[in-house]
Amino acid sequence: MARRRTHTRRTPRSNPVGTISVHPDGHGFVVTAEGDFFVPASKMNGAFDGDSVEVAPLPYKGNSPTARVVRVLDRAYQSIIGRYEVAEPFGVVVPEDPHLHHDVFTMRADNPNIPDGALVRVRLVNFPSRGTAATGVIEEVIAEQEHGSVLVDLLVERHKLETRFSDASQEQARAATLDVPAALAQGYVDLRERVVFTIDPADAKDFDDAVSLEPAADLRLSDGSPAPSAAAWRLGVHIADVSAYVPWDSAIDLDARRRATSTYLVDRVIPMLPEELSNDLCSLRPEQDRLSMTADLYLDAGANLVGADLYPAVIRSCARLTYGQVQQVLDWQSARPAAREGEGETPAGLSPHEAPELAGNPAAAEPVARRVAQLSRLAKRRAAMRTRKGGIDFNNPEARVTLDEQGVPTGIELRRKTDATELIEEAMILANEAVAEHLSRLSFPCAYRVHEKPALDSLVSLAATLEEFPWFNLDLEGRFVTGDPFAIQEVLELAQDRPEQELVSSLVLRSMKRALYRPDCDGHFGLASAAYCHFTSPIRRYPDLVVHRMLKAQIAGRQGRKVPGFRQQADSLRWICEHSSEMERVAEKAARESQECKMAEYLQQFVGQSFSGVVSGVATYGVYVRLENTAEGLVPIRSLGSEYFSLDAAHHCLVGQESGTMYYLGQRLPVTLVAADPRTRNIDFKITQGRQL
Repeated sequence: MARRRTHTRRTPRSNPVGTISVHPDGHGFVVTAEGDFFVPASKMNGAFDGDSVEVAPLPYKGNSPTARVVRVLDRAYQSIIGRYEVAEPFGVVVPEDPHLHHDVFTMRADNPNIPDGALVRVRLVNFPSRGTAATGVIEEVIAEQEHGSVLVDLLVERHKLETRFSDASQEQARAATLDVPAALAQGYVDLRERVVFTIDPADAKDFDDAVSLEPAADLRLSDGSPAPSAAAWRLGVHIADVSAYVPWDSAIDLDARRRATSTYLVDRVIPMLPEELSNDLCSLRPEQDRLSMTADLYLDAGANLVGADLYPAVIRSCARLTYGQVQQVLDWQSARPAAREGEGETPAGLSPHEAPELAGNPAAAEPVARRVAQLSRLAKRRAAMRTRKGGIDFNNPEARVTLDEQGVPTGIELRRKTDATELIEEAMILANEAVAEHLSRLSFPCAYRVHEKPALDSLVSLAATLEEFPWFNLDLEGRFVTGDPFAIQEVLELAQDRPEQELVSSLVLRSMKRALYRPDCDGHFGLASAAYCHFTSPIRRYPDLVVHRMLKAQIAGRQGRKVPGFRQQADSLRWICEHSSEMERVAEKAARESQECKMAEYLQQFVGQSFSGVVSGVATYGVYVRLENTAEGLVPIRSLGSEYFSLDAAHHCLVGQESGTMYYLGQRLPVTLVAADPRTRNIDFKITQGRQL
């Protein structure tokens, strides 16, 4: 008798698993190892944006694989922020985040005093399913009426950014004190007689790096030995000694390790360390003794590094300068050709009345001004040297939305690289390289900053786009796609002063791989550095704090001392590097989105006005246009009229089938602002008819 065939599987089929991204319209997309799936709004099965889900593929229809959510494996949200609406006997919380489509029901009797329209945080008790609504409990009334920081509050919630330190962490921070005699007894070098100063943005609250500069003749290293004979200058880079106050596995350290970075949002900073440390004890404030990790970098007359001395020190900054003040000094220097290199004249004959504006210390003004001018000359030589080695400088403008005291946007400020910012940037790069090379040479554990060469396929794809520009020739393309850094430099140089300059710079930057933290010294492609780490910002980056501890452990070992927790931390380096890289991505995304939502809010007042923009992208559904203030929006294809436009993917343009009208990358277009939505961060344009550029 034949055996009956059964349809029961011996092992159940495994469904794809991934994280779902929910569109404001209600549908979602799930990225899985088996591919990407489109999930219709009717097949979401109560999944929230960001949830980890299991999906089951549906019969193939249309242009992309479709699936339904089988179940939610891990919830992205335990609480959400929303608008409270009274609907007796319920208080219904309507999520402010447009990606969340499920209202949350609470009992009105539990919170009878919350006014209709208040902004609240609700903790989810029951998540929605096919037959039931989401229910929850009100945790907090954030505001009883609309205020300017609501959208940023939502981003903080969406990205799960920690905003509170543990009680133990705060207690340790409050108990921390500076003990200079004890530090000197432990081997810290007293540098309080040096002319040391900080240079930061005008709105900086913490100062974690300072610099100094002296001629190197007759100087000695920290151990008393002579400075390198070839040295002409001693550039001191002094970094806040955070590790003195944040020992491994302390409560502060555990909080900092989870955060891994400070997050700089449009209206606030979420610090990695409690403010008692970040804004006070570890901040290199003028006229106050502070502990530092110092890198004395010895340079010859051509700005080549001929020696480095790394050690802990006690410093005392004499001046807190802003980039604007330093640029003023450098501009004075440029306007005064009689001020020869190395001479002691104050640029433009700076008077005693101007000195407090420059340095905050009249006695320090002249020596600081002299050093600033020489530091700039050395920085330019270092930058040119790096370019000759293959370093790549994108120099893209950084957009910052300015806000009033109520959080209402008042303008968009473009920050560009200047001689003043270059001065500090080159000093910090050199210090980072020196520390990384030192630890690498000794095969000592370190959290390196690694930037790999761009992938061939990404450069080939970009080359196909760049072919649309007449200056991109075949010889250049052949070198460009191999990842030749000099060819990449040439592309950026050829695009300069053209309408497509910032677009090309942005496209090339996107083709680069992300820099990561790794315990392996694999070099930094973008900086043309064989060894690189982050050493200069331990107040705001956890890997820098790790590097400080490793450097201290190496110095202690040389002196026959052991550092508590060193081996445990060294064994944790790979996890620390991976976690720090991930948290860096989260912080950068939150920071970018906070700027975008306030940028859209700012642009709302200009709806109906026309602007000049550059085509930054084309798609089947429209044309992306970027304004000079970096705001980017979409010209929907429906707004181009009744004519049918097709996407020419090979030439990266939209072409009208009847008129032959083309919209292509780098094209300058007059556009009119149609809408700007701060909640979705979407900006819509239409072509301004009858206007020529």
